[in-house]
Amino acid sequence: MAEANSAVNGNTIVGPHRKLLNQGNEVETNRIWGDKCSKSDIVINQGPTAPLPSGIPTYTVEIMNVCVSGCDISGIHLKCGWFSSARLINPRIFKRLRFDDCLVNDGKPLINGHTISFQYANTFRYPLSVSSVVC
Repeated sequence: MAEANSAVNGNTIVGPHRKLLNQGNEVETNRIWGDKCSKSDIVINQGPTAPLPSGIPTYTVEIMNVCVSGCDISGIHLKCGWFSSARLINPRIFKRLRFDDCLVNDGKPLINGHTISFQYANTFRYPLSVSSVVC
């Protein structure tokens, strides 16, 4: 399946089901009090929690929608490397689709002001960052 990659304001938007069409040289430079959102409206916090009985370190991840214009954000994809966990994670909350592409909330909207969280267990903490969102 081919993926459409487009650069907008220096960010990469990735989506197998959607292509971004650029008409002329129009570039969105600022977001001004509209319905639109950006990947910076998704905040990720993670920290250590009690290890598993086997001694494997555990981490809690919180993914928050902090959109000031009240927008619900869907299609949240994170850069996550070869993410894996010794603790089972509900795939409707968080799952790795392929290398460096993890999907949050099964692609469904994360309501403005809400947080989704999960715990994973691994010998090291994975750096997680937002790679794309759908507004």
